[in-house]
Amino acid sequence: MARALGEDLAQDDSSSLGSDSELNGPSPYRQADRYGFIGGSSAEPGPDRPPADLIRQREMKWVDMTSHWEKTMSRRYKKVKIQCRKGIPSALRARCWPLLCGARVCQKNSPGTYQELADARGDPQWMEAISRDLHRQFPLHEMFVSPQGHGQQGLLQVLKAYTLYRPEQGYCQAQGPVAAVLLMHLPPEEAFWCLVQICELYLPGYYGPHMEAVRLDADVFMALLRRLLPRVHQHLQRAGVGPLLYLPEWFLCLFTRSLPFPTVLRVWDAFLSEGAKVLFRVGLTLMRLALGTAEQRRACPGLLETLGALRAIAPSQLQEEIFMSQLQARLPGAQAIFEAQQLAGTRGSPKPELPQIVVQPPEESRPPRRKPQTRGKTFHGLLPRARGASLEGAPRAHRSSVSFLDTRF
Repeated sequence: MARALGEDLAQDDSSSLGSDSELNGPSPYRQADRYGFIGGSSAEPGPDRPPADLIRQREMKWVDMTSHWEKTMSRRYKKVKIQCRKGIPSALRARCWPLLCGARVCQKNSPGTYQELADARGDPQWMEAISRDLHRQFPLHEMFVSPQGHGQQGLLQVLKAYTLYRPEQGYCQAQGPVAAVLLMHLPPEEAFWCLVQICELYLPGYYGPHMEAVRLDADVFMALLRRLLPRVHQHLQRAGVGPLLYLPEWFLCLFTRSLPFPTVLRVWDAFLSEGAKVLFRVGLTLMRLALGTAEQRRACPGLLETLGALRAIAPSQLQEEIFMSQLQARLPGAQAIFEAQQLAGTRGSPKPELPQIVVQPPEESRPPRRKPQTRGKTFHGLLPRARGASLEGAPRAHRSSVSFLDTRF
């Protein structure tokens, strides 16, 4: 599966804003937008962008929260989550992302580790694979235009360092765009530790040789789709479109190849604060936008047409404010189905060894729900509970390692 995914990503080298520079080369006279993309459409603030006063107000809130981060996470985590959903100010992502994912703690606990890995000689097998992919990562971004520039060279060092840090996992091609986005905002060492946290804390098992967790989450996604968007699920079944035909590109690359770049950053803000559940919500939202109406489904009778529809959603629907407002709408029953599938599908799965995160927010205080009609069953009757079994004692899912995040739908 890893080889097939690599071939698929190699054939589709398009970034969030295109990749025609590989054929024509970027023009030196084209202006870069505010994200660094040459000739991008974000050079001027869009109509949906918050006003400058509101951005400044949010920046001051984030400065205050990050100045007392341990206190903020222990007492005001709900506020952090809300602010992440509104979007972290661009000027403060470099400060906030390492704090949110715990990379700052890892870097502090392992001083000098990254530099040793960066100075070491990489495995020739992985170095060759990484070098082949460097030019494919956001080729229209000013950081990654030149093969000898600091962007491609920094990306090479970060990915090489990870193969040395986890030699049993090595390199996965989908790590390239993830590391590239991190390098757009962070110095190489912080980008490396953020990549470590994403691969091992948020998405364990995603980037390994067999990608077991991706297959498992494909089943979880289909269960959610079957319950929340049944007509879309039936259409995918009739057209023969399995989740592994589109989900790996979405989840492994964290939607960097599927959404406009401003929307990608907003999704990442929510992902780093709330965990992997955000990926499922983004996927469900894309499904609803692409195949939500009967007319859309009739226009996609076969496999190729359906896959094309998933990649041809109207740009106006993917604008960051419009898309995030749809993403934050509650989906009925999502929490119940997600937890039921996790307990049913991952019970007994080994828990990976992960770095310790010292800052943990408290559980949200809310009274326990006791309904006589659901007593003796879990998740509103979806999953029968054995007599005398304790739900709290059940083994946690493979993603339960994100213990300091609120991973509920």
